[in-house]
Amino acid sequence: MKNLKIKTHRKNLFAAVALFSFAAFFTPESAFAQQSGISRTNLQRHNIEILGYETIQARIDFEPDSAFGMHSHPGEEIIYVLEGIFEYQIEGEKPVVLKAGEVLFIPAGKNHSAKNIGKVKASELATYIVRKDKPLLVMKK
Repeated sequence: MKNLKIKTHRKNLFAAVALFSFAAFFTPESAFAQQSGISRTNLQRHNIEILGYETIQARIDFEPDSAFGMHSHPGEEIIYVLEGIFEYQIEGEKPVVLKAGEVLFIPAGKNHSAKNIGKVKASELATYIVRKDKPLLVMKK
């Protein structure tokens, strides 16, 4: 009986660890946590009238000289720079430098990166219009 409890406990523990690992891998917060000097504050998330899509807004803060590597989203991203100076690189295009008050549109599935090129904190408001059945963020391998 004791042996059965240990096996069940191990099985449940393994399932919990696997579920946690799966969830952490597919959440944008885990990807941001891996990037030193970058923090994300989720502001709102809502279903929209287009079946299977939602909109998500987040504030993303970058310490000086911090960067977030190439990644994509399963939908469009609209960026509004709140403060500081960013350099965005969209795969296959020339880098774009934006300062507070400027905007950028990133097409669905397009790999891109962002870097704070200023000497102070830089922040952006990211608005995503994305598929609900896909991970919000996919790092390029």
